[in-house]
Amino acid sequence: MRTTRVGLVSTDALPGPILQSILPLLNIYYLERIEETALKKGLSTQAIWRRLWDELMKTRPSSLESVTCWRAKFMEAFFSHVLRGTIDVSSDRRLCDQRFSPLLHSSRHVRQLTICNMLQGATELVAEPNRRVLETLASSLHTLKFRHLLFSDVAAQQSLRQLLHQLIHHGAVSQVSLYSWPVPESALFILILTMSAGFWQPGPGGPPCRLCGEASRGRAPSRDEGSLLLGSRRPRRDAAERCAAALMASRRKSEAKQTARAAPATRVTRRSTQESLTAGGTDPKRDLHPPATSHEAPGTKRPPSAPATTSSASASSSTSSSKRAPASSAPQPKPLKRFKRAAGKKGPRTRQGSGAESEDLYDFVFIVAGEKEDGEEMEIGEVACGALDGSDPSCLGLPALEASQRFRSISTLELFTVPLSTEAALTLCHLLSSWVSLESLTLSYNGLGSNIFRLLDSLRALSGQAGCRLRALHLSDLFSPLPILELTRAIVRALPLLRVLSIRVDHPSQRDNPAVPGNAGPPSHIIGDEEIPENCLEQLEMGFPRGAQPAPLLCSVLKASGSLQQLSLDSATFASPQDFGLVLQTLKEYNLALKRLSFHDMNLADCQSEVLFLLQNLTLQEITFSFCRLFEKRPAQFLPEMVAAMKGNSTLKGLRLPGNRLGNAGLLALADVFSEDSSSSLCQLDISSNCIKPDGLLEFAKRLERWGRGAFGHLRLFQNWLDQDAVTAREAIRRLRATCHVVSDSWDSSQAFADYVSTM
Repeated sequence: MRTTRVGLVSTDALPGPILQSILPLLNIYYLERIEETALKKGLSTQAIWRRLWDELMKTRPSSLESVTCWRAKFMEAFFSHVLRGTIDVSSDRRLCDQRFSPLLHSSRHVRQLTICNMLQGATELVAEPNRRVLETLASSLHTLKFRHLLFSDVAAQQSLRQLLHQLIHHGAVSQVSLYSWPVPESALFILILTMSAGFWQPGPGGPPCRLCGEASRGRAPSRDEGSLLLGSRRPRRDAAERCAAALMASRRKSEAKQTARAAPATRVTRRSTQESLTAGGTDPKRDLHPPATSHEAPGTKRPPSAPATTSSASASSSTSSSKRAPASSAPQPKPLKRFKRAAGKKGPRTRQGSGAESEDLYDFVFIVAGEKEDGEEMEIGEVACGALDGSDPSCLGLPALEASQRFRSISTLELFTVPLSTEAALTLCHLLSSWVSLESLTLSYNGLGSNIFRLLDSLRALSGQAGCRLRALHLSDLFSPLPILELTRAIVRALPLLRVLSIRVDHPSQRDNPAVPGNAGPPSHIIGDEEIPENCLEQLEMGFPRGAQPAPLLCSVLKASGSLQQLSLDSATFASPQDFGLVLQTLKEYNLALKRLSFHDMNLADCQSEVLFLLQNLTLQEITFSFCRLFEKRPAQFLPEMVAAMKGNSTLKGLRLPGNRLGNAGLLALADVFSEDSSSSLCQLDISSNCIKPDGLLEFAKRLERWGRGAFGHLRLFQNWLDQDAVTAREAIRRLRATCHVVSDSWDSSQAFADYVSTM
């Protein structure tokens, strides 16, 4: 057993009072070593570590954070500050000791590490002097976060590659989160993704990994694996980006041609654009030869400049494609559209042209012309076909997964406010299709757009993999090409084993707008009309955009979710109270295991009978009506009915009513729920933001005392008008604390009202 000596005296021999008196005088080196002895003597060092936090970190923990161990919290933050160089160890005597290595001694307490900006700290951690630090982190670290990343150099990315390999492939990191990356660097983003998915390739010229074994050391990396990790092959990555941009330009050009058939003015504009390109030295028939379509006659001639082999191959491809797709068939959705090969040789690279030409058309000419990859000419038709149907992922730098070696991968991936480019979305979808270790996926405000269809296909492929462990999906975005309920149905179909689904769309989908050109809708396998098969959903959270939602679609999801225990609807609007009643009736008949129900920002003023129906449900244990305008109409009649329903419900444990303008009168009526003749077992009540004044709260406390119900649990009082009479408010809270646990705040109602008026 280790014995710590302070001077010449063993800490085990020190009496408890003396040890307690010298604890505040010790530096963190001795505090660490004396921790075990202090615990054996019944002494706690938490107050000392808290004081160190206040004096050295100079920040306050979040009010929502519950700190269980200040020692671990301090040492984890201390490690990060030393690593980034934002704290000077020599500036305070409590941090100085010749036998104390700040990084090494604090690394065993690090459970979560954040890497910011230009990857500061990655190079230091993989350096040979910090080898033991990295080994300790590999066993202690569980969460790796990236925040506000900036563009980095090749050396920093090489260090990050080695760091991720050690912490993920040979370590215990199970969660990777990326936050607030407005302009993601493609190489760095793909590197983090592929390493998180378990792929590894040593950087060029770097030392082999001593943990991988002789087999992996001597294995020559395949071309696909090298393309995946984008080690130093920047030209290939740039080519992939340009190919993706060319695909989008080609798609828009093809849609413009289809629209032009019905709009003569559009044909005139296109003709003038082609004339301007010809005047600038570019032949549109040679450089902008459109993909073959099913409207072409079988005998259509190809430009004479095309090589014979390319022409014949392209003609054969066009002919077979024409036979498969009749001329009357509707176009496929944007992200899944196939482009036939473009016959004709590419023209020379030029930037001449008229200023009136469209930007998309110019990008198409500039990007496609003269593009070469690995010494071979790349045809946009070949790239498009391979990139969009998944037949040749290597054309965009994606790996053939079957030919690549995989190591340990993470189980939780979170992307918050990280816009996904075409290449990044393709990479993510490609990796997801076989990422069987993934248990939780969060995609928040990534601008997926039409790439959501590729994501659904990848999730469907992942669900079919043996050993798939994905059980939680959190998806939110500003827009979606699918209405939110259709998107929910598609996800439930693709992932029938999903346990937790949280989905939010802030604005109506573009598909709801018939004025959007080229809106052909999603593929039929995404939104089929067949019934949803039985699923394993236990928790469903949905945030709706503006507009009435079709109740039958929501009911179809609820009917297939017989195991649902928690349902949350945010900003849901239905065409009529009858539609809302249909949803509630479905919950009663098909969701018998439902225990928690939450409604937020919904107008339930006209649905008072439906609300009473919920309060009489004997299976629900927790109900939330948050900012639902409950008492906007008929409060004098509705409140007694609501109280009567709650008094007869013995299973309801929690009721949350924030933001419903309950007021003093409503609070006093609600107090009757705890009367002597009530069978209610309510133990959690949230009446925050309800315009409650101190005198009403005091009368509420007196009624609870009079009925003598004893402590009933938690009472939340945030953001009420208690500052209008501080003395009365303190007396009310004092009385309430004898009955329940009160959680309140020092909210300035006058300032809040002024802020509200200023924004009107």
